[in-house]
Amino acid sequence: MAESVVGFLINQLSTLLSQEITLLGGLKSDVQFIKDELGSMKSFLREAEAKEDNDSQLQEWLKQVREVAYDTEDVLDDFTFRFARGYKDGFCGKAGKIYNSIKNLKARHQISLEIKDIKARVGEISARHQRYQALYGTQDRGFSSSRQANADFDIRAQSLFIEEAQLVGIDKPKAELISKILDDHSQLKVVSVVGMGGLGKTTLVKKVYDDAAVKKQFQSHAWITVSRNFQFRDIIKNLIQYLYNEIRQPVPPEVESMNDIMLSEFVRDFLQERRYILVLDDVWSIDAWEAIKCVLPDCNTASRVVLTTRIADVASASCLGSLDFVYRMEPLSDKESWTLFCNRTFQCNDCPPNLEEVAKKILKKCEGLPLAIVAIGGVLALKDKEKTDEWEMILHGFGGEADGSGKLDRIKSVLLLSYNDLPHYLKSCLLYLSIYPEDYPIDVDDILLKWIALGFAEEKEGITSTDIAMRCMKELINRSLIQVKSTLDDGSLDKCGLHDFVREILVSKSKEQGFMTVATKYYTRWPEKVRHLAIHNFTDNPQEFSSLKCLRSVVIFEYEDPLTTTLLSKFLHGDPKWLKVLELDGAELDNIPKQVFKLFHLRYLSLYGTGVKIIPKSIGKLQNLEVKDLRGTNVTELPVEILKLRKLRSLWLGGWGDYSNEYAIWGCKCPLGIGKFICLENLTNIEADSDKIVREIGNLMQLRRLWITKLRREDGKELLSSILRLTYLQELVISCSKEDEILDLQHSVSPKLEFLTRLILKGRLERVPQWVTSLQSLRTLRLLNSRLREDENVISSLGHLPNLVSLTLYRAYEGETICFKVGGFQKLQHLEIVQLTRLKWVRVEEESMPSLRILRLGDCKLMQELPSGIQNLTRLQFLGFYEMSDELMHKVQNLDKQSEDYQTISHIPQVFTGHWIDGRWEKRFL
Repeated sequence: MAESVVGFLINQLSTLLSQEITLLGGLKSDVQFIKDELGSMKSFLREAEAKEDNDSQLQEWLKQVREVAYDTEDVLDDFTFRFARGYKDGFCGKAGKIYNSIKNLKARHQISLEIKDIKARVGEISARHQRYQALYGTQDRGFSSSRQANADFDIRAQSLFIEEAQLVGIDKPKAELISKILDDHSQLKVVSVVGMGGLGKTTLVKKVYDDAAVKKQFQSHAWITVSRNFQFRDIIKNLIQYLYNEIRQPVPPEVESMNDIMLSEFVRDFLQERRYILVLDDVWSIDAWEAIKCVLPDCNTASRVVLTTRIADVASASCLGSLDFVYRMEPLSDKESWTLFCNRTFQCNDCPPNLEEVAKKILKKCEGLPLAIVAIGGVLALKDKEKTDEWEMILHGFGGEADGSGKLDRIKSVLLLSYNDLPHYLKSCLLYLSIYPEDYPIDVDDILLKWIALGFAEEKEGITSTDIAMRCMKELINRSLIQVKSTLDDGSLDKCGLHDFVREILVSKSKEQGFMTVATKYYTRWPEKVRHLAIHNFTDNPQEFSSLKCLRSVVIFEYEDPLTTTLLSKFLHGDPKWLKVLELDGAELDNIPKQVFKLFHLRYLSLYGTGVKIIPKSIGKLQNLEVKDLRGTNVTELPVEILKLRKLRSLWLGGWGDYSNEYAIWGCKCPLGIGKFICLENLTNIEADSDKIVREIGNLMQLRRLWITKLRREDGKELLSSILRLTYLQELVISCSKEDEILDLQHSVSPKLEFLTRLILKGRLERVPQWVTSLQSLRTLRLLNSRLREDENVISSLGHLPNLVSLTLYRAYEGETICFKVGGFQKLQHLEIVQLTRLKWVRVEEESMPSLRILRLGDCKLMQELPSGIQNLTRLQFLGFYEMSDELMHKVQNLDKQSEDYQTISHIPQVFTGHWIDGRWEKRFL
C-alpha cells in the first residue's frame, strides 16, 4: 500500500509543481525535494512490502512512509483550498484576491512550517531507506528474486499435494485437456489453463501431466514454475537440469558459463528431435512467455506446452495458433462444492442435520473456489460437531482468524500473490472496492467515476481519464481479481463484484493501513486519519460523528435510522474539508445542507433517490465538482448558478421506468448556457423543450452519453445538426414531449456516429430514419412507441445493421406480420417484442437471426400461433411468453409432446409463460 500511496502522491506533486508554481513561491524547492526523495524510494517500496510480514523494523518504516505521504497529501489539499481557488473577474474579483491574500498570510506561514516539517521527516525516512536498500535491495537483485520465487513456489507447491480422493469436479476438465494434448496434430501446440488463484489450475494440470497415457506419449517431460519474479537465466538452467535428471545424466559443466543466447541454443539442440511436453506453471506476463517460447523448437514432433496463468491476456497471447487451446477454469458447481466440503470436513458425503444450515452459509462464501473450500473445511474439521455456536463464530468471522488456527493463511497467501503483483495505481483502485458490502453488485460506470474523482485514474498522453479508468477495470478483470457479475444486452460491462475471500483480504489491508474503515451499527468509530469511510448501517448515534478531518470519501449504503437533512448537517460538522466523494443514495433528505457547499474539493456528489426538490444557488461554490447525480430525486429544474461548474463530467438527471411502465422517462430543465460544459461526457434526461437548448447541445463535444426528453417535432432537424458534432457519442436516447408527438428525425442531415453502440428512440416515427440503418457500430436498438406503419420492409431494414445484438420493439409497429428475412440480423442475440397491438404472426425465415439466444414476446393479444419457423433458431436458449392471448398461453402451457408445435420448440432449453399477478411476474417453466 505504501507504494500506491507514494505513487499517487508523486503524481499530485508533479501536477502542483507544473500548474501552481507561482503560488508555491519559496516553497517550490521544499516540494521538489519531497517529490525527488519519495521518487527515489518508490522502486524499493514494492520489494519492501513483499517482505514486511517477516520484519518488524521494515513494517515500521513502511508505516512511516505511508503516514508522511498521507500528511503531505493533506497539506497539499489544504494549500489548494487556500491559495488555488478561482475568483470572479473585474473589481470584485481583485478585491477578493487582496482580501484573501491578507487573510491567508498566517495560513501560508503555517503551511510553510508543515512542509518544512515534512521535508525533515522525508529526509530521515530516506536515510533509513538507504540502509534497508543495502540490506534487502536491488544491489542483490538476483538473490532477492530467487528468494521471492522460492516463497511463491512454497505457497503454490501445497496445492500439488491434495489427495486424489479429495479432488472433485476434475474428471471432465482432465479428460478434455488430455484429448487436446494427445490429438494427432504434429505441430507444436500450446494449451493454456486460466483462472483466478485457488481454482485448482496447478492441481488439474499436475493430474494431466502425471497421467500414464500422457507420460507414454512423450520422450521428454519437464515441469517449470515460472512465478512473478521471472528470471530468464534461472528458468532455462532449471529446464536443463530437469531434462538431464530425466535421462539420469549430469548437466555438462560448460552450461554454467554460457550466456543467455548459448543457453537458448543448448535447449533447442537438446529438444530438436524429441517429442516433449513442457508445463510452465504460474506465468504472470506476456514477456515471460515470449522469452521462453523462443527457446522451444517446433520440428513437427507433436510436442506440447501446457501453461497455467491467472491473467487472461497471457493465456490469449500464448495461444495464437489455430491449434492452440485456452481452457478457462470455472468455480465448482453447488453440488461439487458440497461434496468437496463434506469430504474435507466430515470425511464422508453427509453433514450432520444440526450443522447443515450454517455449513451451507459458510460454503456459499467460498463461491466454488476449491482451495477456499479445502482451507475452511480444514478449520471446521477440528470443531465440535455438537456445538453449533462454534460454527456460527466461523461464519461471522469469515476470512479473519476467528478460530486462531492460521489454517486460512494458505488461501490468503495464494490470493495475495495476485494483489502483490499489481502496479501501484491498480492497488489503489482495487483496495477502494473494499468499501462495498459483501455480495454487493458494483455498478461499473459508478465505480469508474469514483476512481476518477479520487485521482486513481487520471488523464495522460491524450487518453481521457474515463478511458484510463476503464483500462484499470479491464486489467483487474483480466487478472482475475474482479468478477464480472452482469453485462448489458450489447455485452458491455454492467455490474462487477469481488470473491468473498478477495474482499476480506482487501478489507483487512485497508484497515491495517488506514485506507478505509467500515462503520456499522456495531462499530461506529474510526481512526482519526482514515481516508475512506463506508457506512453500511447509518445510525443516529453520537459516536457516529467522530472526526471526519482526513476523509476523502464517504459512501452510505444502508440506513438503520433515516438520514434526514438535520442529521446530515450534524454529520458534516466533523469538518471533512478535503472530502472528494459524497454518496448519499436513498437518504430521506428534503434539501441539501449548507455544509455541503463548503466542500471545496468535492468532485462527486450523489443524491440518487433522495427527496431533494431544489438545488440552491450555492451549488456554484463547488468549483471542482465533476459528477452530480440527481436521478430519482424531485428536482425538476436547475439554477443558472450550475453553469459555474466548468469541470463537470457527468450530470445525471430525471429518471427511467416506474412501477406502471418500465419504459417511462422523465427529465429536468437546464438553464441556457449548458454549452459551456465543455468537459461533459454524460448528460441524461435533459429537457430539450426549446431550440436554443437543442442548439447548445452541439457544443458538448466530449459527450459519450446523451439522453434527451421532451423533444418537440420542430426541433428534430436542429437536434440532428447538433448530434452531427458529437463524434464521441456512444449512447443516445431521444424522447418526445407527448406520446402522440412525432419524432421528426428524417432529414438530409445524417449524423455518422461511428462510435454509437446504444440507441433508444421513444416517440412516433413516420419511418425508420435512414441514418439509423447506417450505424455500423450499433449493438443495442430500442424503438419505443414508434408505431411504424405496416410495411414488410420496415423491420427487415434493420437486419443489415452488422453489429446489432439486441433489439426491443415496444409499441413500435402497427402491422399484422413481422418477417425476419433470409440473411438478416446475423449477430442478433436478444429480441423483445412487446405490445404490438395488431400483430398476429411472426415469421422466421431460414438463415435469419442465426445467433439469437433470447426471444421474449409480451402482451401481443392478437397473436394466437407460435412464431412460424422458430425451429430455424437453432441457438435459442430462452423463449418467454408474457401476457399473450389466452389462446396462445393455453396452447403453450398444454403442448402435447407428439404435436408439431411441441417439436418446433423442443430444442429450446427454457420455455416459459409469465403473468403479472399482485405486482410481480408469476413464471411457469415448461
